[in-house]
Amino acid sequence: MDFMVGHEKIRALLLESIHPDAVSRLHAAGCVVESVPGALDEDELIERVRDVHLLGIRSKTQVTERVLEAGSQLLGVGAFCIGTDQIDLAAAAAGGVAVFNAPFSNTRSVVELALAEIIMLARRVVEKNAKMHDGEWDKAATGSHEVRGRTLGIVGYGNIGTQLSVLAEALGMRVYFYDTADKLALGNAKRCDTLDELLEVAETVTLHVDGRPGNSGFFGEEQFARMRPRSLFLNLSRGFVIDYPALRRHLVSGHIAGAAIDVFPQEPKGRGDEFRSELRGLPNVILTPHIGGSTEEAQADIGGFVANKLAQYVSEGNTTLSVNLPSVALPQQPGTHRIAHVHRNTPGVLAQVNSILAAHEVNIEGQLLSTRGEYGYLITDVGATYSDDVLTRLREMEQTIRLRVLS
Repeated sequence: MDFMVGHEKIRALLLESIHPDAVSRLHAAGCVVESVPGALDEDELIERVRDVHLLGIRSKTQVTERVLEAGSQLLGVGAFCIGTDQIDLAAAAAGGVAVFNAPFSNTRSVVELALAEIIMLARRVVEKNAKMHDGEWDKAATGSHEVRGRTLGIVGYGNIGTQLSVLAEALGMRVYFYDTADKLALGNAKRCDTLDELLEVAETVTLHVDGRPGNSGFFGEEQFARMRPRSLFLNLSRGFVIDYPALRRHLVSGHIAGAAIDVFPQEPKGRGDEFRSELRGLPNVILTPHIGGSTEEAQADIGGFVANKLAQYVSEGNTTLSVNLPSVALPQQPGTHRIAHVHRNTPGVLAQVNSILAAHEVNIEGQLLSTRGEYGYLITDVGATYSDDVLTRLREMEQTIRLRVLS
């Protein structure tokens, strides 16, 4: 069955070269899909989003309050990546726009890159490779080490941090971790109560924190100074969490022996644009263009996963794993119509909805309500017969943000 809003087909706009699996999934559901290879700035996106029902982005596109206001027909936004800090989640929720991401799909890809870079830095492969390209044969083992027996400090023990912990331990590394949340240690990993405690023991420090505003600039001069002499540093999380000039100073001084950086405070908008960073040109630094999750396997999985979440939200109203709306998943019974109601979370909404239905002699076949902070989300399956006045009364409720009839 084609996705429809009224008598209109659902239109989806996918930016930043989202994987073809996402396009195929939405096409198969009957969506009209437009794909754009690069990111759009705010003004460009405002122009393009006006008649769009579903928007798909990656990390470069900023979905601001202005964009959401312009996209008056938007039903859902898909972040085809892990992070959602590029989306104004509060504004999306206030407009009844569901946001979905892919919290697990590229975990393995990021972990494999981190492990590869740890080994390359420990073996000084980057410097050896550069010398070979310059025609210099340097076979000396000085400064090259196995990772077996070395101490790894993981800052941020979420999906990526925990999987890295397990695989690093399988390589023979000793693992310590620090997280502000109370996380269960896997294997023989040891939890540190403070970041300073981790920095005192770790020979390699790797960051895997999320994009919440409180993490901005949290790793700077003081933290680099506390790291053990000749240790290694990796950041494959967010560009704004570290002080890059401070990192450069400690790399140039030799206090930090090497670094691998995949994310930056300002990143080029598209492929081929100039990349600028104070870390360019340093022989003991691996620089990669935000490719932690950029494998064909991860992108295919992300494409299918997020597109499927958007499709399910449009057709069934289900919000499982939505990052900004309450989570609701209600199996639908044959022969019913589904009414999805996003509303402000105030006392008595459920009673008011059911009172309207009862007054119009509409039988409820199934119902599920969930709340999340300021917002509530109610799915109600009703009998096949009801009048337009029922929908009018529901839309006129003071608390109503968005009302949809799905079938």
